[in-house]
Amino acid sequence: MPIKESYERALRRAAEAAPYYQLLQIRLEQIDMGFARFHMPFRKELTQAYGVVHGGAIATLADTAVAFALMTIIQPGERVTTAEFKINFFAAVTGGEMIGEGRVAHAGKRLVVADMEVKSQDGKLIAKGMATYVIIEASKSKGG
Repeated sequence: MPIKESYERALRRAAEAAPYYQLLQIRLEQIDMGFARFHMPFRKELTQAYGVVHGGAIATLADTAVAFALMTIIQPGERVTTAEFKINFFAAVTGGEMIGEGRVAHAGKRLVVADMEVKSQDGKLIAKGMATYVIIEASKSKGG
């Protein structure tokens, strides 16, 4: 289900403005209600000692996709924060583009459970995970 065009633009601006996402060159490709897809290119700077992309970079891509998927279902002024995060790695990345997708699996009043996947540009599964997020009320998100 599509989200409002104005909200999509705001989310795209937020993704483009985040310094950490700029560092990793993460970019938003698609966002719909309860779903987001991001891309991240392979770069030598993201590799660990064995020449493959570090798991932390892959996990960031997955977490980012889920966080933006969650932003489509919360109320104005609310925020989300990660409470629990689990990811399994299935394949090493030595080149190409990585695609991270996040989907809301269940949304309660305070907790949201989401699924995440990272695949290669040719569709090979790199990592799969699940996370629980806490919804922070608008009044509490402003320090009150």
